Amino acid sequence: MTRKPLAAALALGMGMAMGAQANEGMWMPTQLPELAKTLEQAGFKGDPRGLADVTAAPLSAVVRVGGGTGAFVSPDGLLLTNHHVAYGVIQYNASKEHNLIDEGFIAQGRRDERAANPDYRVLVTVGFDKVTDEVLKDARGKTGRDYYEAVERAPKRIVSDCEAEGGVRCSVANMYYGSDFYRIRQLELTDIRLVYAPPRAIGNYGDEIDNFMWPRHTGDFTLLRAYVGKDGKPAPYSQDNVPYQPPAHLKMSLDGPKEGDYAMLAGYPGTTYRLRTAAEFANQIETVLPRRVEVFQQLIDIVEAHGKDNADVRTRYASQLQGLKNNRKRAAGELEGLLRSDARNLRAQDEQAMLAATNSKYKADIDALFATLEAEVEMGASDFLLGTISSQTQLLRSALLLERLRVESAKPDAQRESGYQQRDHALIEGVLKQVQRRYDPTVEKALLTALLTRYQQLPDAQRDARYDQVFGRTPAELGKRLDALYAGTRLGEEAQRLSRFERARNGQALDADPLLAAAATLVAAQLDSEGRSKQRQGEQLRLRPAYMQALFDWRAKQGRAVYPDANSTLRISYGKVEALHPRDAVSYSPVTTVAGIVEKNTNTVPFDAPKPLLDAIAKGDFGNTADAALKTQTVNFLTNLDTTGGNSGSPVLNAKGELIGLNFDSNWESVSASWWFDPRYKRAVHVDMRYLRWLMDKVYPAHDLLAEMGVPAE
Repeated sequence: MTRKPLAAALALGMGMAMGAQANEGMWMPTQLPELAKTLEQAGFKGDPRGLADVTAAPLSAVVRVGGGTGAFVSPDGLLLTNHHVAYGVIQYNASKEHNLIDEGFIAQGRRDERAANPDYRVLVTVGFDKVTDEVLKDARGKTGRDYYEAVERAPKRIVSDCEAEGGVRCSVANMYYGSDFYRIRQLELTDIRLVYAPPRAIGNYGDEIDNFMWPRHTGDFTLLRAYVGKDGKPAPYSQDNVPYQPPAHLKMSLDGPKEGDYAMLAGYPGTTYRLRTAAEFANQIETVLPRRVEVFQQLIDIVEAHGKDNADVRTRYASQLQGLKNNRKRAAGELEGLLRSDARNLRAQDEQAMLAATNSKYKADIDALFATLEAEVEMGASDFLLGTISSQTQLLRSALLLERLRVESAKPDAQRESGYQQRDHALIEGVLKQVQRRYDPTVEKALLTALLTRYQQLPDAQRDARYDQVFGRTPAELGKRLDALYAGTRLGEEAQRLSRFERARNGQALDADPLLAAAATLVAAQLDSEGRSKQRQGEQLRLRPAYMQALFDWRAKQGRAVYPDANSTLRISYGKVEALHPRDAVSYSPVTTVAGIVEKNTNTVPFDAPKPLLDAIAKGDFGNTADAALKTQTVNFLTNLDTTGGNSGSPVLNAKGELIGLNFDSNWESVSASWWFDPRYKRAVHVDMRYLRWLMDKVYPAHDLLAEMGVPAE
């Protein structure tokens, strides 16, 4: 089938789209010159062409940090991100004697800056170019798994050639579901250190009660610093390393935002699904989200029960628990929001109208796509549970990693599965090293018991008998098997994990261990499951571009926004500071102040504002960070910017490109925006940089860091 060039469809779509909702869209930087007139009308004072180059300021200052985003704010590698994005780093450096989570941390000079966990990374994008023809060249004419593997081989080759140049980590991003591909080059910085973190009762004020809620009063920020070798190249942690000199850093505005002001955000949003089919929307609402809420809540209850009277467990599982709570609440909010917006019916109506207007040459591929998506739904529960087992355990995850690494390392490097190539060894080693500080055998067995009991209850057609072989078929058998596995394993010792890592990376047999023996059986099951999945994914990669083309044609006729679903690549959103009116007779101001901290304070977690903060608020000495109109200190503010998970830590800029805020959350009514954009409710929540400056000046002083960021202390 011959398709209209995608670039032509996009240009047409963008030319017409802005008659719709101007603040909708997570745009690739290369698309912004096409939006020059719209950006100007929105209030942007710069040249949109300057935003098209990811290697030039200001975008070269914006980086991927851990699972979120951050930005350089000084020429010496000082990096600003969220407290919750850096939470694992804070937790990694916490102990019974020095609880940095509760107490906060301020480095006393650069020698006192604390190393991050070994698997923590900062990625600086230094290149972005289109490679669609190269990726699809060998896939054309193939189907199913053959198509998938042809598409998979090409990016590996592209990445290998790219990384042969040295000094960069490369990847290939899939845009528009198999329609376009882009090569991304990034510096991978591995020596990241903790510089400044506010106490928990500031950085996570309100915790889950306030999560996804407005009004907020949270100082969700942390400062890190990136280091490199003396030659200026990325290097592992060493006391001899020197601060990284970024290609650009953001200038902090001394003025704060007010309602109606232009705002722009740059970051690495994780995943959105707005271009998915109506059937996928329905499955998300009817099955996927209710399942997530139920399972995540069960895991939260387990961790909290074990940590109730055990401070060590609370510390070890602090980061994981925070993630579980966030994911559970996000799933619940997404479900509620999709129902509120009637997204299932509206998406179905839009798709039906699209199909009625679609060129007949696309219809055969679209019908075939629908069939393969229906087959995938049947394995959804099994895939979710097994994926959660890997992500929510430490020791079992280590065993699975080691065994899979051994299997993959027996192949030539180019034929290994992504994530297990030689380029991935340092990251795998980092994961294995951090287990000690995030693991308790009793908690892990309890988590596994919950997840595997659910797996045992699935229909036979959705289960693999090899899991029965390892864990038994009944809850009673499961308990005995887990006790035996964890009593007999030595993988709880770092030296035992790392010695096996050395053998696994060379494809050699691993020293005997009961958990590794179990992993050998489970990895074999995983490989078979992946094979079936690749068959389905191959067909979707081949067929979905027809659906995309039909969708672009349809939306262009309507003058609706055309932009790719988010996929952890650099994107820009723009809009304005805007109030929220979520329900009849309910209106929220777009700015909060320190008065709300005092109003919420109960002296009990999670509203236990620190005494130095309360004293400073009572004193009322806000100086040059006070809002001129409100005559007090601001804390957080709202915009209508288009964001999703992964945008945590994204810098918020004003019309001149100056830093005014730090994104950290969305409001409850817009959690469903990863699937459906509803302009009535979509808001993003940000830390006002004036609050950061006040805290670092008057409450928990760090005047040297303020000076480094070019901000005068009073």
